[in-house]
Amino acid sequence: MVVTTSTTKITWELLPEDFILDDEPVDNVNQPSLAAALTESLELAGKLPETALATTNYGICATVNSKFVIKAPDWAFVPQITVPREQIQRSYTPHKQGQIPTVVMEFLSDTEGSEYSSKRTYPPGKWFFYEQILQVPNYIIFQPETGELEVHQLDKGQYKLRSDNENQRYWLAEMQLFIGVWQGKRENRQGYWLRWWDQNGNLLLWGSELVQQERQEKEAALKRLEELEKCLRDAGISG
Repeated sequence: MVVTTSTTKITWELLPEDFILDDEPVDNVNQPSLAAALTESLELAGKLPETALATTNYGICATVNSKFVIKAPDWAFVPQITVPREQIQRSYTPHKQGQIPTVVMEFLSDTEGSEYSSKRTYPPGKWFFYEQILQVPNYIIFQPETGELEVHQLDKGQYKLRSDNENQRYWLAEMQLFIGVWQGKRENRQGYWLRWWDQNGNLLLWGSELVQQERQEKEAALKRLEELEKCLRDAGISG
């Protein structure tokens, strides 16, 4: 597949096996936990099909004017891949190996600003890459220290900043889920998190929350049983 604009020729080619990927360490200490939380709740809710791909700091590729461009969003969701997973161990090329991501996310630190870069020259900035090259429908930028959230939706080829609803959440039609900011504790980190809600407003739970919910349900059932047994004893009815 070849896409040509007035200044940019885009093709989708597999990354050569000997291509050296940037393996610099992640400079945002919150990024792995935030990404894992998003993926875990999707999987536990049955909303991560086998053909889907949820990525964390993982290279998504395109060839722009005959040069490879690789960007690694902090989190991304690809609804369907069309090749075996062993073929996408190092990187992923949309259109060649599956669909484009429906969502990409960046988690900002206080010093980061490159996620906003719309630089068009090689190598292009992330904003330009997601908007003009990949044409990802939803670009989300989250500041975990302050809880600030920006949701940008592709509209006529350009990202437009969306407004949240009355619950401070955003409906992502491609995911059939709401996304929003939640404040609380996970993995010994107290702060702001991104969470999913279904169309009925139900929060998609993490594993620890499901365990706690099950424990509370068992405790409530035992309490009801104890109350029933007491009522029977008071009525002179023995088991």
